[in-house]
Amino acid sequence: MNQTDSRPMNQHLKLLVEMGPLVAFFAGNWLGGIFVGTAVFMGATVVSLAVSWAMTGKIAMVPLVSAVFVALFGALTLWLQSDLFIKVKVTLINALFGAVLLGGAAFGKSYLKLVMGEAMKLTDEAWRTLSIRWGVFFFAMAGLNEVVWRTMSTDTWVNFKVFGLLPLTLVFAVANAPFMAKHMIEDEAKS
Repeated sequence: MNQTDSRPMNQHLKLLVEMGPLVAFFAGNWLGGIFVGTAVFMGATVVSLAVSWAMTGKIAMVPLVSAVFVALFGALTLWLQSDLFIKVKVTLINALFGAVLLGGAAFGKSYLKLVMGEAMKLTDEAWRTLSIRWGVFFFAMAGLNEVVWRTMSTDTWVNFKVFGLLPLTLVFAVANAPFMAKHMIEDEAKS
């Protein structure tokens, strides 16, 4: 679907659609354990993508890739009755995003610009810097996830996934806001 066919989504609804599967995972784990949480997470992820599609007419690449990982590693978790797979999913998806961003930066491509370029206009050098920052951040999150799931209980890991990774990501995004504001390109249409 081309960009002109997409429709904007209310910001509150967008947040609910994006955070809904994570909240559902936490609630499912709390009520029935990791396997119930995983099954609920998988279902909520499908619902989230469907709502996003219905509201905007498109599905963004990052949620789609995340959904594929949730489906694959969630299915392995349930089929093999091993929470290892759902825990490793977080490591692998963060490492994948980090590798894509740093690999792109190494070859002069800004995949971050492809994902966020419609929302903001930055200089090419700023996109490169942000790609490197976010790439390193994603690798750090992958490493942190490895430490937590290998050294803590499953319930502690679930709490970390819900109440640790998300706030760390938000803090990192906010910390980069002044840099983005400094390198913002004014829209020529407004002049």
